[in-house]
Amino acid sequence: MQDIVLVIHLILTVSLVGLVLVQRSSGGALGIGGGQGGMMSGRSAATLLTKITTLLAVGFFITSLSLAVIARQKTADKSVFDVKDKVIEQPAPKKDIKPKPEPVIPKSE
Repeated sequence: MQDIVLVIHLILTVSLVGLVLVQRSSGGALGIGGGQGGMMSGRSAATLLTKITTLLAVGFFITSLSLAVIARQKTADKSVFDVKDKVIEQPAPKKDIKPKPEPVIPKSE
């Protein structure tokens, strides 16, 4: 099931990227450089390309959420914090600590 949704997701992704690249920029490069009213003006009726882009975007979101739900179901009882084996703590090995000899200071007469 996950493989089928993943293939559909990849097809939608490539199609969406290609379709967005084919469309020409509306609003005169995000409102820079005039145009009729600039960026905040009302848009004309949606063309066929924008309608298809909207449908592909909706499909992309649906497949993204579906993949997230499928991945969650596969790991429902698992957590990255679960430990399979019990950890046995061992004390650190004791080091032989020998006292340092006191330095011999020669007495001057």
